[in-house]
Amino acid sequence: MRLPASLGRQFNLFWAGQTVSLVGDRITVFVVPTMMIFVLDASALEVGIVAMAQYLGIPLLGPVAGVLVDRWDKRVTMLACDFVRLVAVAAIPLAYWLGVLSTPLLFACVTLISAATIFFNVGYLVAVPATVPQERLVRAYSRLEGSSTVSEVAGPSIAAGLYHVFGAAALIVDAASYLASAACFRFMRPWGTTSVQQGSVWSRLLLGFRLNWADPVLRRVVIAAVTLNSGGPIFVTVLPVLAYQGLGVSVGLFGAAMSAAAGGAFLGALVAPKISDRLGLGRTMAWGLLCHCLVGLGILAAPALPAAPVIGVTFACYGFFMSCINVCSAPIRQSRMSQENQGVMHAAFRTATWGVIPLAALVGGTLVTLLTPGLGVLDAARTVMVGGTLLAAFSFLPASGIQPLLDRAERGQLAGSAS
Repeated sequence: MRLPASLGRQFNLFWAGQTVSLVGDRITVFVVPTMMIFVLDASALEVGIVAMAQYLGIPLLGPVAGVLVDRWDKRVTMLACDFVRLVAVAAIPLAYWLGVLSTPLLFACVTLISAATIFFNVGYLVAVPATVPQERLVRAYSRLEGSSTVSEVAGPSIAAGLYHVFGAAALIVDAASYLASAACFRFMRPWGTTSVQQGSVWSRLLLGFRLNWADPVLRRVVIAAVTLNSGGPIFVTVLPVLAYQGLGVSVGLFGAAMSAAAGGAFLGALVAPKISDRLGLGRTMAWGLLCHCLVGLGILAAPALPAAPVIGVTFACYGFFMSCINVCSAPIRQSRMSQENQGVMHAAFRTATWGVIPLAALVGGTLVTLLTPGLGVLDAARTVMVGGTLLAAFSFLPASGIQPLLDRAERGQLAGSAS
C-alpha cells in the first residue's frame, strides 16, 4: 500500500503540530467538567458558568480578531497563542496541587484559552494556502480534516484513560501539545504577510450583519442557527451532570460514549454529500436540524436501559446529523455572497450565531440547580435537556424555507443564461 505523497516540510510541520494539539484540546474539554464534579463538587450552575467561558470570547473578540491578526505577523501570532494556552492549561493542575483550585480560577483559565484560540483560528485560515501550492490545497485540507476527526473520535477515550491514571496531571498532556505545536511553528519558515483592510473594524462588521440580513436565504440560515444554538448548548452543558451525578456513569464509560458522537459525525460527513445531491442542500440542512435535535430525546431511555449505551447511541446519531447540517450550511452561505465580502459575512455570522452559546450554557446550569431541590438531579437534568432539545428543534421552521428560495434562484439563473 502506497503512502500518501508528502506535501512538503512546511505543511508537514504545521500538520504535525495541529494533530497533536487537537488531541490535547479534547483532553481539556473532557477533564475540566469532570474535575469540577468530582474534585470541586461543583453545582450544575458552576459547570454551566465554566462551559460558558469556552465561548464567551466569540461575541466579544470575534469581530476584532480578524482585523487585528491581519495587521500582525500570523506565524508569530499563532506561536504566541500556543504559549498563552500552554500557560492557561498548566495553571489548572498546578492550582490543584497547591490546593487553590476553584471555579473562578477555572473560569479565568478557560476564558484565556478561548480568547487565544479565537486569534489562533484566524491565522489558521491563512496557514494552509501559505504552506502548500494551490493545486495541493484539497489534499492538505483533507489531511487536516482527518486529524480533526481522529481527535474527535479518540479524544474522549484518551482523556478518560489519562484522567483515570493521572487525575489532574492529565492536563499536562494538553499543555505539552501546545508546546509541540509552538515548536513546529518555530521551525517553519516565515509566512503570512500583514495587511490593512479598508474601513474601520465596526464598519466592516456592520456590513457583514447587513449582508446576512438582507439576503433571504442567509437570513433564514442565521435565524435557524441562532435558534439551534439557543437550545443545543443547554443539552451539551447539562450532559456531564446527568451522566456523573444523575446516572452514576464512570469517567471511562462516559469518555467511550462521547467518542461515539464523533464516530457518527465521521459517518455523517461521508454520506451527507450524497444525501444533499438527492434532496438539495436546503432540504438536507432543514431535516438535519430537526433530526439532530429530536434524537437527543433518546437520552430519556436511561436509566430504564443501561446509561452508557444510551448516551453512546444518542450521541452517535447527534453527531451524524450535525455533520449533515455543517456540510450544507457553508456551501449555502458561500453561494449567496461575492468573494470580496465572504470574510465579513462569515465573521458576522459566527458572531451572531455563536454569541448566544455562552448564555445558553449558563441557562442550562442555572435551571438544573434551581430544579434539583424539588426534582432531584436526575429528573432536573432530564427536564432541562428535553427543554433545550425542543427549543433547538424550532430551527427547522426557518430552515424549511431555504430550499424553495435556492430552487427559485437556480431557475432564475437558468432563465438568464438561456436568454
